[in-house]
Amino acid sequence: MATLKNYFYNTLYQIFVLLVPLVTIPYISRVLGPSGVGTNTLTSATVQYFVLLANLGLTMYGQREVAYCRENKQDLSKTFWEIETLSIFTTIISLLCFGVFMKVVNNYQAYYLAQGILIIASAADISWFFMGLEKFKITVLRNFVFKIISVIMIFTLVKNHGDLLQYILIVTLTTLLGNLSLWPYLKNLVIWINPKRFSLQKHFLPTLALFIPQIAINIYTVLNKIMLGHMVSVKAAGFFDSSDKIIRMALTLITAFTTVMMPHVANAFIKGKKNQVNEMLNGGLSFAIIVSFPLLALINGVVPKFVPWFFGEKFLPVIQVMSIESFAIIPIAFASILGVQYLIPLNKNKQYTISIFGGAFMNIIVNFPLIHMFQADGAAISTIISETCVTILQFFFMREVINVSPMFKVLIKVLIASVVMYIVVKVENMYLSASFVSFAIEGITGVIVYVLLLALLKLKELKILGNLIK
Repeated sequence: MATLKNYFYNTLYQIFVLLVPLVTIPYISRVLGPSGVGTNTLTSATVQYFVLLANLGLTMYGQREVAYCRENKQDLSKTFWEIETLSIFTTIISLLCFGVFMKVVNNYQAYYLAQGILIIASAADISWFFMGLEKFKITVLRNFVFKIISVIMIFTLVKNHGDLLQYILIVTLTTLLGNLSLWPYLKNLVIWINPKRFSLQKHFLPTLALFIPQIAINIYTVLNKIMLGHMVSVKAAGFFDSSDKIIRMALTLITAFTTVMMPHVANAFIKGKKNQVNEMLNGGLSFAIIVSFPLLALINGVVPKFVPWFFGEKFLPVIQVMSIESFAIIPIAFASILGVQYLIPLNKNKQYTISIFGGAFMNIIVNFPLIHMFQADGAAISTIISETCVTILQFFFMREVINVSPMFKVLIKVLIASVVMYIVVKVENMYLSASFVSFAIEGITGVIVYVLLLALLKLKELKILGNLIK
């Protein structure tokens, strides 16, 4: 029941996170224009590397370690203070590196400084602690409040293309304040531990082991935007970022599932419940198949009219970019289950790191020629290739624990239902005008057709997934 509540809270928040950009992105795209959106993309993507250094893989590591020792308050408190102290040290190092970067960079200095607030916000972020305890309600409610505040401020203070700095400050400062707002909830959950008893060194190497793949992940999720900004234009970076936002938003259902299940799997693993861990893995893979393919069908069905309606006529190139990048949903969904739900909680950091670096290496190889030839479309193709490489490697490392045969049976039925769903949505999109109501009708009818077909095809995995959540 607790897992179901956590999934409900996290899914509710992910849906809210999905709806907020649906309100703000069309406004920001029209107010700031392609150049403003592109400048924000370039500066944000660059600062993400310093945020990454400040975080040092502590979010995933901290969530897992808290899940391991949450039954013992003394051990839990010691673990929290050690990890948070390490986070403060790494943030200081990152700020020093950022200071050097600001001495060197010539363009967009004010924007870079405003984005730099996120580095400080990283040290204040203790959401990993509550996620490890599976107390998702606290983090969800906090995020609700500060997201609403940020939306109100965006519509109030960002009025034209010259308000880019205000927009960045709103996003970064509300993030910082949101992270700080979690600290009062620690009062009854942890006790103070004398710093003399800290053992920071035991956490450093494991966090470093998770930090290394995080660098690789950022190579093929952030570097594309930076390369587009420098090799082509900030507009091209803005086009790709606009597509990428929608694709990542579409994956929130799977993200919510893996976020909730990760500490659950870690706790089952530390208690030696191997069969339960494997059952959750195979159930998660079925979930990835059942959700990712209809998402791909839905996006491609609505994209021709959705992009100009949502982003504005100046963003028409996003249609082609999004149509291509949408195919990355499939490998991303699988990697989310295999990596975050299985390899990390089971402490298989080596295999996880190799798979991520495989994707990063592939991304570096294909990025230059593809971006040079196809610009933003090339970045989308590169994303598909990189994510597919990651997924293939993770499947290889886990081939002994994955039962592939049932997956193919699920895949065939899901493919049939998704193709029919695509045809229905595509026809509707051709004849209906571009409006919120039209897209809602297309989405709802598409989902109804999809679910009915799965029921007619007697997909038993739907029942298995229900049992898994129970």
